[in-house]
Amino acid sequence: MTLEQLRIFVAVADALHFTRAAETLRLSQPAVSAAVAALEAEHGLRLFDRIGRRVELTAAGTLLRAEARSILRKVEETGAMLADLSGLARGTLRLVASQTVGNHWLPPRLARFAAAFPGIRVDLSIGNTEGVAEAVRDGRAELGIAEGAVSDPALMSERVPGDRLVLAVARAHPWAERGTATPGDLAAARWILREPGSGTRVLFESAVRAAGLDPATLTVAMTLPGGSVIRHALLAGLGVSVLSDLVVRDDLRDGRLVAVAGLDLPERAFHLVRHRDRHRSAAEREFVRLAIPDG
Repeated sequence: MTLEQLRIFVAVADALHFTRAAETLRLSQPAVSAAVAALEAEHGLRLFDRIGRRVELTAAGTLLRAEARSILRKVEETGAMLADLSGLARGTLRLVASQTVGNHWLPPRLARFAAAFPGIRVDLSIGNTEGVAEAVRDGRAELGIAEGAVSDPALMSERVPGDRLVLAVARAHPWAERGTATPGDLAAARWILREPGSGTRVLFESAVRAAGLDPATLTVAMTLPGGSVIRHALLAGLGVSVLSDLVVRDDLRDGRLVAVAGLDLPERAFHLVRHRDRHRSAAEREFVRLAIPDG
């Protein structure tokens, strides 16, 4: 059994699909299949049941996945320790961020970090707030940056300056000229929203309740997986939405979109998420120092 075999096995176990795992690992599908087959043959165990193009973990595979993750996490932590000893000349920093953070807040900060520490490779994955918490809890990321608050006894969260949500419409929308929306307008609108579990969706629903409305009664015309795709839907005049000012800053400045009043949308903090019991590498500490000057 090799670490590479375990790494491939975990990727397949997480994706439950050989081709998608191969794409994630940047390997060929036959190479991934061969590695799993060799692992099964070596130990005389079936780790996956093949059902057409789909696979499912067997009982043995489920047990191995937990152990393999633990082993790979320990290897990564050892690598982080060695990177500390090498004075940040080389190593890897594994980050996970929610959509708005990863696509709009992080890029200039990653550029500063890369300029200061060119030998450190950054692996970034993007999901929603729930996905950020899960990745840090499971050890797939060393540091998470989430839009929403994270409540998990295994994790610690630190607030940092973030963004402001805005209620935005296309320039041609009736609300744009008035500059405001009444509760009746909000109740009758066609909404384009982030998915449940995202920090933006949670804060939107809280603001709707504060306006005296029940989020469950709103007409959600579209549920889309990120601020950028919602922006395009707004520009096409497909509805109204609440999203980060980081996403629509240029559109608001140039008049393609208009921010209107009608919901109480305060500034919101982002959240640095770490595991309580895991080692903080020098790379992670330096990233936070450069990304958040007061962090």
